[in-house]
Amino acid sequence: MSDTTAPVKGEEDWHSYDEFAAGIDTYRLPSGSLAGRRVGLSLDDGSRLELAFDDGTVRWTGGGALDQDAPAVDPYDAVEVRAGVHFVTLPLESRARESLTVVLSAPTGRAIVVLSRIADDETPDDVPRVGQSFWAATIDGAEPSGEVPGPSRDLIGKRNVYRYSPEHLYEHVYVSSLRYAWQCLEGVQRGHGDMDLSTVWKLDDGLYLFCFREFRIAVASVWLHDLGYQLMTTGNFLGLTGDGRSEHSKAGGHIYPLGSVAYPDAQPV
Repeated sequence: MSDTTAPVKGEEDWHSYDEFAAGIDTYRLPSGSLAGRRVGLSLDDGSRLELAFDDGTVRWTGGGALDQDAPAVDPYDAVEVRAGVHFVTLPLESRARESLTVVLSAPTGRAIVVLSRIADDETPDDVPRVGQSFWAATIDGAEPSGEVPGPSRDLIGKRNVYRYSPEHLYEHVYVSSLRYAWQCLEGVQRGHGDMDLSTVWKLDDGLYLFCFREFRIAVASVWLHDLGYQLMTTGNFLGLTGDGRSEHSKAGGHIYPLGSVAYPDAQPV
């Protein structure tokens, strides 16, 4: 007779962000330097973002909802995920509990900007504490080509496994334009899983920005999935540690597609 009374992992053993994020960048693509580069972006809300890179730091200003009219200097991390395509993370020190991600595509002259922010106070159970804002942008001096980056339904129905380290193995199922389901197959979160809010934007052929915002703990993440060239993903986390501090983490690893489903008639949102 089967046993259906085995305990299910619950709130009492739910790990904090810093516990599961340690080592999640083991298989991440190597970081590089953008020292000496100056990048100007025109965002789709009419505002501007200016970035002047040095060795390990960037001086930047941003208008509109970025709300950074006075120059700020922050650290940055840059990964060239494809030739001329850079995933740039600014783990902001000039502003508490915020992170800025800029994905630059020199081949298309286009970019995506993501601002992640942890709310000062607790939020209702049905509202993640970390919110994210998104902008499409064009790069100064480039002739934009291809489609404007924006929301995509291309991942709906796909099921992938992500290997970030020998101790980190996760499965994702993209169920709609608003949510994805995940479970931990190996690691400190083994047996844990949930369905959280997510956003997918297409940057270029096979390149998808994937972002999630968790309900149970204050954590959000930004990833660039390369599903066409090398089946790698590069990302970052912003979240609260077990003792309430905000923390930034790098992430990345290998993608192993498991398959996909197609809906014959009714479609997910």
